[in-house]
Amino acid sequence: MSRSIAARLLDWYDAGHRDLPWRRSPDPYRIWISEVMLQQTRAEAVIPYYERFLQRFPDAAALARAPLDDVLACWAGLGYYSRARNLHKTARLVAAGFPRSYIGLRQLAGIGDYTAAAIASIAFGLPHAVLDGNVMRVVARVTNDAADIASGRTRSRFRAIAQGWLDRRRAGAFNQALMELGATVCLPRAPRCLICPIHSLCQAAQAGRAAELPIKLRQLKPVELAETLLVIARGQRLLMWQRPADSQRLAGFWELPSPRQLPGLRSGTAIGTFRHTITHHHYRITVHRGMVRGAVRPLRWIPIAALNELPLSTTARKALQLALVTV
Repeated sequence: MSRSIAARLLDWYDAGHRDLPWRRSPDPYRIWISEVMLQQTRAEAVIPYYERFLQRFPDAAALARAPLDDVLACWAGLGYYSRARNLHKTARLVAAGFPRSYIGLRQLAGIGDYTAAAIASIAFGLPHAVLDGNVMRVVARVTNDAADIASGRTRSRFRAIAQGWLDRRRAGAFNQALMELGATVCLPRAPRCLICPIHSLCQAAQAGRAAELPIKLRQLKPVELAETLLVIARGQRLLMWQRPADSQRLAGFWELPSPRQLPGLRSGTAIGTFRHTITHHHYRITVHRGMVRGAVRPLRWIPIAALNELPLSTTARKALQLALVTV
């Protein structure tokens, strides 16, 4: 069965797949950047960030030389900013060349099992199967396995199954084919079983329960939160504050103030609201014009023309867009 899965997937992939920019080169740097960006983010959303990032930092040496603030500013909007910090940190270690083994890759900051397997197989042709959300979904359905995929034991078993399917002669192409299947055919809520190249080998499809799998039992309950942000202008400057370097979230990023930060901050005309989600936290953010009286420390007046050069949080960007401030 494993040979049949590999052969069918590779034939399907060779016949036509998405022309994604990171698939045009076996350069481990480009593959590394793309795989890190693709964590928790759809390919369509990643493409403009990927192209802009490579234009600014064309190789690991350029990334290593750049100030962290420049890297964060280029990353702004993708979220999960620890990824950008790990890229910057790791670039200094790989500027002279990437480790050419799975174990060597795995030891680098920000490179886990999945990313190490992706780089090892796609850049170097090494026989390591990837296991991401798309692949877990395919494995769960092909094997008709209703185990909780949040379990580490289930992940280990699914990784072994994917490794057993792997075509060792074309490891990189096989991994990309398996991920492509999960991203375009074996979809989470509406699997396109009738056009799936391995439909006849899929036990869940034959049982009529493909859409029920995979199972994830450990769901976090959504938390609804409200926040207010102020857009306070003085001429061509905006009042903002920077998160400290030791902040647990968004360290070094610039934010708009909220009324609770200083007694002298006052809300004015309402501009609008927007939604913002971080994992299971759902924020309803209201944006107001603001006023200020007295001292503003530790807040700072930032020239609007300089905002493009700063790492701005996503909420700050959304609020400024509502206020028609061009960033």
